[in-house]
Amino acid sequence: MQVTTPSVGDRSFQFGDGLFSTIKVTDGRPELWALHQSRLQQGVERLGIKAPDWQQLAILVQQAVTAESQVIKVVISRGHAGRGYSPVGVDGPDIYISTAALPDYQLWQQQGIRLDVATLQLACQPALAGLKHNNRLEQVLLKQELAATEWDDLLVLDQLGYITEATAANVFFYRQQQWFTPQLQRAGVAGVMRAHLMAQLAVSEVNWTLSELEQVDAMFLCNALCGVVPVRQLQQRIFDISAVQQLQQELLC
Repeated sequence: MQVTTPSVGDRSFQFGDGLFSTIKVTDGRPELWALHQSRLQQGVERLGIKAPDWQQLAILVQQAVTAESQVIKVVISRGHAGRGYSPVGVDGPDIYISTAALPDYQLWQQQGIRLDVATLQLACQPALAGLKHNNRLEQVLLKQELAATEWDDLLVLDQLGYITEATAANVFFYRQQQWFTPQLQRAGVAGVMRAHLMAQLAVSEVNWTLSELEQVDAMFLCNALCGVVPVRQLQQRIFDISAVQQLQQELLC
């Protein structure tokens, strides 16, 4: 197995037929690789994509590291085929690995961020819910909506009105000494940092509408790159971020 050269004939380019994971490199080591690999494995199984050699993929990811601190993106495409949607006869999978500089999230982590609620809502599709698949047009539109505001991020609902995630991060809530996070059975991405935190905390998965947030004491966003980021404001409501700061110290996120 080797890293593939990008081609317009690839089904990831043509149809978004694949999935990806974005990995933080710290001290020259890909963080949470086991969780990234597990999510990729679950994704190719759910999409019916031929599995790559996972041991070799881990080697390729490590070989891609070129700096002590950076971002590595791994894309698994179903592969190449002739015209049409049908996956029959596809000669994949194809693997694409790229690197980028790691954004600086220190200010967000220390001071917290301000959220509004997005106008765009996520389509409900249980067959794709939770997957970080390559069809990201909803997120493109959400980032476009965000760019037209002065907020740091947007809280995103699905079409049934249930809180799902932020534009590129999962969300957690603190209420009555308990942590909660949205279920992701209809839409959204099951993030690697979300899984990492749920393995360490007592977290309940919930289906909440915005009205439930009236009783919430604290909130944070998380993903594999930014770690845990407190929410200090949601629209006109101000939150105490001390509970999230304590969590950051306990988990070093």
